[in-house]
Amino acid sequence: MLLEEQRYIHEDLERLEQGIADRMRDEPKQIHERLNRDHEVSQLLDQIQHQSRELLPLYEDKSGVLSKEILQIGSGDPFEEFYKQVASIKEHHSRYPNEQAENSENWYRPRKQGDDQPFLVESMFSGEEAYGRFFDLHASHESYLNLPNVKRLPYMQYLEVFDNFQPGYGGVKRADKLTDQYFKYLGELMEYLESFIRRTRPLENLEKVFGGWDKEFDSAWEKDDIEGWRKEKPAAKGSATNRTLSSADAVWCEACEKEFKNENVYKNHLTGRKHIKAAEVLAVLHGDSVNGTTNGSAAPLAHRLKERAVAEREYRIKKLASAMKTERDDTRVNVERRQGMTERERQQELENLYNTTFRRQAKEAEDDEDDGGDDKIYNPLKLPLAWDGKPIPFWLYRLHGLGQEFPCEICGNFVYRGRRAFDKHFNETNHITNLKRLGITNTHLFRDITSIEEAVRLWNKIQSDSRKTNVDEGSIVQMEDAEGNVMPEKVYLDLQKQGLL
Repeated sequence: MLLEEQRYIHEDLERLEQGIADRMRDEPKQIHERLNRDHEVSQLLDQIQHQSRELLPLYEDKSGVLSKEILQIGSGDPFEEFYKQVASIKEHHSRYPNEQAENSENWYRPRKQGDDQPFLVESMFSGEEAYGRFFDLHASHESYLNLPNVKRLPYMQYLEVFDNFQPGYGGVKRADKLTDQYFKYLGELMEYLESFIRRTRPLENLEKVFGGWDKEFDSAWEKDDIEGWRKEKPAAKGSATNRTLSSADAVWCEACEKEFKNENVYKNHLTGRKHIKAAEVLAVLHGDSVNGTTNGSAAPLAHRLKERAVAEREYRIKKLASAMKTERDDTRVNVERRQGMTERERQQELENLYNTTFRRQAKEAEDDEDDGGDDKIYNPLKLPLAWDGKPIPFWLYRLHGLGQEFPCEICGNFVYRGRRAFDKHFNETNHITNLKRLGITNTHLFRDITSIEEAVRLWNKIQSDSRKTNVDEGSIVQMEDAEGNVMPEKVYLDLQKQGLL
């Protein structure tokens, strides 16, 4: 029955929409929960598209079967048609008596707390990626180091320049980019970045974004506006002499783009393998074959098509890196942080990430809710609570000296727990502002002073001492000896007593 099939598909579409609405109602707090929610919604959207494609031919009814069914139901006895369908259903179940009936309402419901169903994203990311927070470009970095004529950059520096393909940064010379090894390296890097953005942004229309980037590249390539891949004009014969060389005897090699100290070094260089290969590439670029005969436009065209393929991958990598700038910056910070850790600390961090038992914690939370919230946290020592709402360990409590209380009258009799928090608050804005309200401007001299009376008394003493030391120069009596030397009266009297005047 096509009508029953139509009804079933419409019912399934409504359940799919309800499943998406149930998942989008609440915003998850953890990144793995948000990613899992987005991937589930993406799968439901794909299922909606699939069911819609199945439903469209039924409405078109090119064979006319649907019209016959509607005519048969509307024209004949409705009860007779009804009992026919009931008989067919009974016949089906008599043939398959052990067939289990599935509850379609549970197909698209979101997972409940305590379910044993694993997250979709648990197998999508490596430990280095941390559920899409960071890049894992170690494989691409090793492939980059194996390329010929590249700078051997460490992984930290490679993260900064992997999308900068200019020579001297993260790229190689234009002639070296046309090798199969470099083309394969670009392909692997591009595939990883595309896979990463698909895994972290499942709800975005990435095909539309990639199509826009392809159009931008085609337009820029036709205008010859791709940086580093503009058409090279054949160099004139005297172009080498027009370059600024370091000395008068220096010689410039146009094929290798390199300067040599004198003519003899340049001649010895001409027989080298690198120069011969660079000369062949330059000859193909200018439309001449190696043997000196003209090969028409076939060789330059093939060479330009090869350059276009390499430039297209470089352009795509630049766009992907700019679209994921936040993840790239976070990756640099994470790599720098992990470089300061020991191997044991790195392994412990990975174990903590993998051993995060989401299902067990959710089940315990559900059990606590079922108990009605009667269970209270056992905290007889009144220990401070950690980020998870539970008391911190007692050894940590003793280590930081949190049992000691330090009141500060200047801060409104606020009590600081632990020496570390107490020493830190002297540099905070609240303490410094309260000192300035008392008329104290030089606040760094009042460390460890918490009483208002002591602070005011010390400030008055500092002010009086500063007034005593600031003697007015006009009040000093100046004396002059017989030779015309001017000096203070005290010095003059001392010299006079010694008979030196």
